[in-house]
Amino acid sequence: MEVMGISGLPGSGKSLVSEIAAKKGAAVVSMGDIIREEAKKRGESSKETATNLRKEHGKYIVAKLTIEKIKKMIENKLATTIIVEGIRSPFEVNMFKENFDDFIILSIFANPAIRFKRLQQRNREDDSENYEDFLKRDQMELDFGIGTVISLSDKIIINEKDLESYEKEINEFLKENTTL
Repeated sequence: MEVMGISGLPGSGKSLVSEIAAKKGAAVVSMGDIIREEAKKRGESSKETATNLRKEHGKYIVAKLTIEKIKKMIENKLATTIIVEGIRSPFEVNMFKENFDDFIILSIFANPAIRFKRLQQRNREDDSENYEDFLKRDQMELDFGIGTVISLSDKIIINEKDLESYEKEINEFLKENTTL
């Protein structure tokens, strides 16, 4: 069983890593999806829910819910490789490392201007519509500790080139670090 985490600021390109891994047979668990599902239940925005969950249950709550989901997947033998998308704090990394042997972190980096342009193009509900809100969201992510996660990653891919180059780097990483 392989469990690997993907981190990066919004718009960096985390979801493409997940898509490629899924096509190769990996199961993907998105921490953002867990927050979005909870936000729907609560009738809040994703940003509010991410903050409120941590206030109500501590810094570890999203990781705890994700770990529970992964353990059920392992128990039911649903996949041999599981990708955890959206790790945002060193607390979360520590929990994953405590629960899964050989857990590694891949971080995706792209500069703010590129990421903002991508967010405008994907037009997801929780994406910032103006640059000031985008920077505030980045700061919120940095306050959670994502900068530490990125700096301590096992591998960082810079996603500022063309799509073909980025896909090649993802495939090389998966070949070197998984059985996919």
